[in-house]
Amino acid sequence: MNLTDINDLKNILRSNGFKPKDYLGQNFLVDEIALSEIVEAANLKPTDTVLEVGPGLGVLTEQLLAKAGNVIAVEKDPKLCGYLRRKFGKEKKLKLINDDILRFHLKANIPGEYKVVANIPYYLTSKLFRIFLESDYPPKLMVLMVQKEVGERVTANAGELSILGISVQIYSDPEIIAHVSKESFWPVPEVDSVILRIEPKKKYVDIKDKKLFFRIVKIAFSGKRKQIKNTIKETEALKLAKIDPMSRPQDLTIEEWIALYRQVEQLNLYK
Repeated sequence: MNLTDINDLKNILRSNGFKPKDYLGQNFLVDEIALSEIVEAANLKPTDTVLEVGPGLGVLTEQLLAKAGNVIAVEKDPKLCGYLRRKFGKEKKLKLINDDILRFHLKANIPGEYKVVANIPYYLTSKLFRIFLESDYPPKLMVLMVQKEVGERVTANAGELSILGISVQIYSDPEIIAHVSKESFWPVPEVDSVILRIEPKKKYVDIKDKKLFFRIVKIAFSGKRKQIKNTIKETEALKLAKIDPMSRPQDLTIEEWIALYRQVEQLNLYK
């Protein structure tokens, strides 16, 4: 059966007693072009190990197995896990794990370098960014299907920056590869999506205290539409960082945030 054919998909779900679960974000991708774009963006080689989050019925898993050396698929739903075990049988390149990705131990389960390629449950998006990008064991590449709004926030420039955008760009270079219509899924979700390619990098290594850096960012954004002088009261730090106190948090560049962090740290503020 063809999992990108909605009728075949419904038949598989029906015959196995499955019903898409909203609380697990189960919207199945039925667009062959989008599948190809995900795999192409991952630039997979026979030596690659891929971590797939939420494989569902395995439509992307099939594509990953055809290109990568090994696929580790983490599926929270035990019934879907059972189906995948039957579907893929003794496929030697696939390691299927029934677990919650939020509790999954990366280093214990993945030997060496890895890439994350997934059509992720959207309710997990922000948490997954943190898990992988802030990890001591980050992937060398992530290709993720995410909500269009989230993708745009993650890749935004100064003028539209958010806490989410800053938190991703501090650790990586994110890029929108393609736009995907909500009609590319079944059941059809309420929003369109994008394929997001994120290349983790050791950027801004001079930010020694990440906790302090993000504390500053969060304080500033507590008044997002207000001028930064209304939330960052330390005018000396703003002056030394050469930041206009009349500017708004979303208008600052990453470099300006780092300059502000340096001055706050040197002045021993927020300690």
